Amino acid sequence: MTKKEGILLAAQELFARCGYAGTTMKMVAEQAGVASGLVFHYYESKENLFMVAGAELINDMVTHLRKATDETATGCEALGTFVKAYLDFTIEHEKTFPTIIRCSPFSDDNPDLDREKIAAKFLDLIHIIEDILRRGIDDGSMRDLPVPQTAFMVYGVIVGAVRTRFLTPYDIPGLFAEAREFVLHSVCV
Repeated sequence: MTKKEGILLAAQELFARCGYAGTTMKMVAEQAGVASGLVFHYYESKENLFMVAGAELINDMVTHLRKATDETATGCEALGTFVKAYLDFTIEHEKTFPTIIRCSPFSDDNPDLDREKIAAKFLDLIHIIEDILRRGIDDGSMRDLPVPQTAFMVYGVIVGAVRTRFLTPYDIPGLFAEAREFVLHSVCV
């Protein structure tokens, strides 16, 4: 891992654990084992580091989700695979994933950040869901539903399950599996 990659990982872990306001560039440097000046050299500002940290996690997630859904036979199967892969990704990246929650356009943790830039990144996830829905409608495995609205509803269920797991004291056994089943029962024939 390069020093730049180490800084980014340290930032993702700290933003996930401490939030934007609770994380300093000095903390990132200390966790990464580098001088503070190097953090500023690579990322210029805390806001930029935060945006890059979230964007990189989303890019990794998008790649993971596309790979997981590429070989599915129907739109309904692809949607089930997408939801499971998304939820599994959050668990596999438990130390860093909350950074995505904190920089999400569905969060008000950081109202002063460039929400348009953040929202554009999250639209990549919505577009994958829209493509899957169109595929399922075309292949007959899903009901003919309004694609943009349904994509946001599907994503809302996923976000709700993830936020419940990561941000609340509730321990709900089987929540992720039930969220997946709820989505599939809502759109598949």
